[in-house]
Amino acid sequence: MQDFMVFLFLTVIIFGGASFMMGQALAETWRPVWQNIVYGLLLVAAERFFAWALFKAPPINIPAILLNTVVVIGFALFAYRITQVRKMVTQYPWLYERAGLFSWRDRGNNSPK
Repeated sequence: MQDFMVFLFLTVIIFGGASFMMGQALAETWRPVWQNIVYGLLLVAAERFFAWALFKAPPINIPAILLNTVVVIGFALFAYRITQVRKMVTQYPWLYERAGLFSWRDRGNNSPK
């Protein structure tokens, strides 16, 4: 039960929130999507350090590292995509319209070519 609480508090709430903000920041500055993975891995390393230092969790625990990586990078990619969609439809409203949470489409009334 303690492991689940550490996972929920540290990985999901603290580092999940940080990775969500990281994904938003990367999308806001038009960075490539692969940077979410690199910075996400750095966040996972920091999360494992805090889990070890604060809660005496083993620093090298492969299943925990994989789960934390999926959660942290998942939050980052989710935030990146929804921010990218929002930016496209707000910065180019004459070209694109929202087509759901994760995509946009051509507006259809583009000027003749």
